[in-house]
Formats: sequence, structure tokens, C-alpha cells
Amino acid sequence: MALPFVDVLVCPACFGTLTWSAARTDCPACGSSYPVEDGIPVLLPDQARADLDADELDVDAKQAHKRRQAQFFDEENAEFEINRPHGTPRLYRWLLAEKIRRGLAGLDEPIDGKTVLTVCGGSGMDAESLARAGAQVITSDISLGAAKRARQRAQRYGVDITSIVADAERLPFRDRSVDLVFVHDGLHHLADPTTGLAEMARVAARAVSITEPARASITALAVRLGLAQEQEEAGNRIARLSLDGITAELRHCGFEVTRAERYGMYYRHEPGAIFAALSLPVIFPICRLTWRLVNGVLGRYGNKLTVQGARAGRP
Repeated sequence: MALPFVDVLVCPACFGTLTWSAARTDCPACGSSYPVEDGIPVLLPDQARADLDADELDVDAKQAHKRRQAQFFDEENAEFEINRPHGTPRLYRWLLAEKIRRGLAGLDEPIDGKTVLTVCGGSGMDAESLARAGAQVITSDISLGAAKRARQRAQRYGVDITSIVADAERLPFRDRSVDLVFVHDGLHHLADPTTGLAEMARVAARAVSITEPARASITALAVRLGLAQEQEEAGNRIARLSLDGITAELRHCGFEVTRAERYGMYYRHEPGAIFAALSLPVIFPICRLTWRLVNGVLGRYGNKLTVQGARAGRP
């Protein structure tokens, strides 16, 4: 099969080697079979193998959580998600670019020429940014609709991105098979973010980068005031993470933490008239400077976190 990265993809049920055809891929080791939908591999473990160590009720709860996520993101506003942040106000684009910049700032080597996997990659916005920086990018998401939108984005904007469907808690990749594993606002969607983080670490040969909502007092206040959500639109609880929890897990997985910080950032998923006004030529530089000054003083209490780690003893 002509799909890139076939050599690093494995069966998500048993991590066995896959055999490929145009319509499906099979695992001779455990007998699992996975469809290839319009050229996109759907590499999701079936319910019986979702968590071999959990009891039946836990498996059912986890699968219900995953189904809600997949169904919600299958039905998102296709045009906005394919294009975002193209065509949005300048301040909105700058804030998203700043999150990506911070997500790469702690890496001790450039991503140009490296293989990168984006986990919970949605419609490929982050994958596009990473591909434009010179990386060879695979974007993965549990939603087939999101995976198709990511591929359409790649075609529309002329970037080289490979799109697959995968479960972040059971990534269909060989151990240490991708240089960098990257997530931006994805682990908080999971029933068990720690499992997703451990999977990222297993797959990463050189480094991981995590950007997520932080467990913060200011966020708890915002939830009470109705300015932030406790439950996402898909119906699942938003799992906000802590710097200490992420750094401890990465060290447990054999990584050196190269950067860990909190910062403040707020924007609506779809920007409105306020963001358009704040993006006017005279106002935008003031907004940008104010944001930097406030974060310089109060960023350590912020509602976002970013952590980068490098694998100890990597080549």
C-alpha cells in the first residue's frame, strides 16, 4: 500500500505487524482487521480489547466516552474546521500561533526533517503548522470525520500530512517509532489523560510536547462565572491537568523535562466581532503587548500549561 509511514503502524490490539491492502489492513498475530476508509486507516481497537485489565463496567464507560467524542467531532462545522485559523481575525491567529510556538520552545533540536505525530489532532490545524516548519507529519484522531477534514485541509493548503484514525489511549505505532509526539488541547478529552500521555511517551523516539488546559484557581472561578466550561460540548468532563502530574509521568517514562510552564490565554473556539475589533491595525499591537506583559507577571498562575520532554539517552 502507498500510504506513508506504513512501516511504523501496528495493530492497536496487540501491537503486531499489519498486512495492507487498499480496503483494509489485517493483523495475522491476533486476527484483528481494520478498514481503510477512502484511503484513511481506521486503527481503533475493538471493544473486547479496549482495556484488557479493566472490568466490564469500566470498559463500557470508557467506550461510551470515546463514542461521544467521535460522534461529536464527526459532526463539526466542516468548513470552519478545515480552514481554521485561515480567514480569522489577526489576534485569534496570533494567539494560536503563540500556543504552537510555546509548544516547541522547549525542544532541544529543530523539527525540520523530523517525523511528528499529532495526537487528538482534530482537523489538522496543528499538523499544518508543523508541516510548514519542515516536519513529516502524521495527524491522528478518534473521529473519522476529523481525519477526513485534516486530509482535505492538506489538499486545500498544499501541505504534506498523513491522516489516520486512532485512539490516543492505544496508539497504533511501534515503540519509539516517531521523533516527536505532539498534543495541543487533546489529552483533556480523554477519560484517562495519563494513559494517553504514557502512550505518547512510548511512541516518541526523541521528544514529546504537551499543551493543555491547566488545573488552575482562575479556571475554577471562570467555571463558576460561566466563562469556562466544566463539561465539553461532546458531554464529557474536561480533564484539566497539572504541571507536577505531567512532569512526574514523563520522568517515570524515561524523559528529561526540558520546559514546563503555565501561562494565561483566552479565546472562543469561533472568534466573533470582539476579536475582529481587537485585530484592527492600531489596537492589535496594544493587545499583543498587554498579553505579554500580563503573562510576564502572572503567567505562572495561568489557565494553560505546556511541557516538553526529551527522551533520556536518545541518539
